[in-house]
Amino acid sequence: MSRLDAHGTCSTPWRHTTVLRDEAVDALVTRADGCYVDGTFGRGGHTRTLLQRLAPSGRVLAFDKDPEALAAASGLADARLEVVHASFSEMAWHAAARGLAPVHGVLLDLGVSSPQIDNPARGFSFRHDAPLDMRMDPTRGQTAADFLASADERRIAEVIRDYGEERFAVPIAKALVARREGGQPVQRTGELAALVARAVRTREPGQDPATRTFQALRIHVNAELEELEQALKAALGLLAPQGRLVVISFHSLEDRIVKGFIARESRDEIDRRAPFAPPRPLRLKALGRVRPSAAEVESNPRARSAVLRVAERTEVPA
Repeated sequence: MSRLDAHGTCSTPWRHTTVLRDEAVDALVTRADGCYVDGTFGRGGHTRTLLQRLAPSGRVLAFDKDPEALAAASGLADARLEVVHASFSEMAWHAAARGLAPVHGVLLDLGVSSPQIDNPARGFSFRHDAPLDMRMDPTRGQTAADFLASADERRIAEVIRDYGEERFAVPIAKALVARREGGQPVQRTGELAALVARAVRTREPGQDPATRTFQALRIHVNAELEELEQALKAALGLLAPQGRLVVISFHSLEDRIVKGFIARESRDEIDRRAPFAPPRPLRLKALGRVRPSAAEVESNPRARSAVLRVAERTEVPA
């Protein structure tokens, strides 16, 4: 079983270093006796630091879809913490069912964790040959191999283009379907990486040709962007006045959604159907963004693309 060290990282079998750990918790906590949601427990780095900041009466409700994360959570015994096997998009229902709503802060640490990438059996990485799975929750849903075995060429190209921002999405999709029609559908990460390398004619220096395709399939299989949009709406409805929303993104598609959501909810909105009615008051106040320090990026290169955005819930009109 994985165990958490003093920094809240998973020491075995695959190490995870929490990105922007202190910065996220500093931005999140406004009262020591409050109730907080950690939407992505992972290996517990943010959660453990959060618990260290809270009083005995504080509470943390954490979520994760990955059974391996839940196994890691069993090593963190604290009566103030409950970890739920569910998506963070379901946070409002679970908090209300436990009598914890409203809450004083919501933290979302997006994307895939290092143990998921580094464990070959999970099928997230082109660096290891393994079954092409990519599900964050391997107990349910369609694998990446299942999707490629059943989707038509147009749909495969759309996913790779839209979620991977891959300009060679069409030739990659054509190659995947041709291989499938030839009786050899792609079923392993190594097969997919080799096929993409043949279909992609140029690539940015230092980037593997398969990077964007693997990202796209992972996002699609886990419905990451759709769940993020649902989670942001749920968090807004769950936050108490002066409660904080803290989100760490790792690529432009995620950050674009977070930035746009905060911007929309941070301005008065006029109902065009009733132009003389009072505008809907703003519901969030943007407090800024944080990037990892040079020292953090040097010690953990996977932190280099991280962006932390912070917003605060405004007073709810009577």
